[in-house]
Amino acid sequence: MTETNRDTITGGKYVELKYRVIDVKTDSVLTEVEFPLGYVHGVNEVLAPAVMRELEGRTAGDTIEVPIDCNQIYGPRDESLVIQENIHNVPEEYREVGTAILMENDQGKTRTFLVTRIAGDLITIDGNNPLCGREVVFKLDILAVRDATEEEIEAGGKIEEGPDLPGGANRIPIGGLLRGGPP
Repeated sequence: MTETNRDTITGGKYVELKYRVIDVKTDSVLTEVEFPLGYVHGVNEVLAPAVMRELEGRTAGDTIEVPIDCNQIYGPRDESLVIQENIHNVPEEYREVGTAILMENDQGKTRTFLVTRIAGDLITIDGNNPLCGREVVFKLDILAVRDATEEEIEAGGKIEEGPDLPGGANRIPIGGLLRGGPP
């Protein structure tokens, strides 16, 4: 196996990267990871499938840009999921822009709503995904690619030493916590 093949992203490789999500229309950064994201490629899908496909075959040091139409991932915006309410009808702990509120409908299904606006006595709560209806570009910087350990493959990501706890439970599967994470 050549050095290039060994450091190429394929199934079973541990990958560490940083990324930014940039809104195409406004060119503003919507989100970015503060600390490198580590995962085992092919074991868990921590990013949108289109992004995971584009990472395949790349190497450490590469920077890639992947355009994503968020309507394909989250569907079109649904204005029936936008609620305006008198702020006095909303518990005080939810009266801050950016606060996530888990709500349940009559059928017992839950959805996360975000407080998106407060204007005077009106509060706006939106159940649409914040990326819904947007076209974005994922800009990814691939920091490291290496063979994953058996322990990392089992956990789906990097294993970190945690506090020394009774019973020896001091190894934390960092990548395993990312399932169902960012698009």
